[in-house]
Amino acid sequence: MSRVIAFPVALVLVLAGCQTPPAPPTKPQPICAGGDVMMQTTLWFGLSKPQGGTVSSLEWMNFVDKEVTPRFRDGLSVYDAKGQWLGENGQLARENSKALMLIHRFDPAVNNHIEALRTLYKKRFGQESVMRIDAPVCVGF
Repeated sequence: MSRVIAFPVALVLVLAGCQTPPAPPTKPQPICAGGDVMMQTTLWFGLSKPQGGTVSSLEWMNFVDKEVTPRFRDGLSVYDAKGQWLGENGQLARENSKALMLIHRFDPAVNNHIEALRTLYKKRFGQESVMRIDAPVCVGF
């Protein structure tokens, strides 16, 4: 092969590896064997009040009935949970908690509802945080 032909061929081969990487997806793309791609959000609500006492069963149910359910009319699940961590002072800390699981479509309005719940709970019950975990899931009904 002559030098005149070899250089353009080599240049094409080198440049073939210099493609612009694809843009990241705007939402996770799991592969579903069946059902639809949706989002699972789990919120973890501590029940100990910093000023002492705990969020009562009645207070919790009022929060779920009046704040959560109107925002998530399609349904939700609540689980009893027990949190545990080692404090900065080396002391073991435990706290009864509630885990709230929501299955929903990818939608900015849903995110706003979730963040409103977190903010409201922290303010109403003096909480430092409400942990949020989001994961794409495959859902079939």
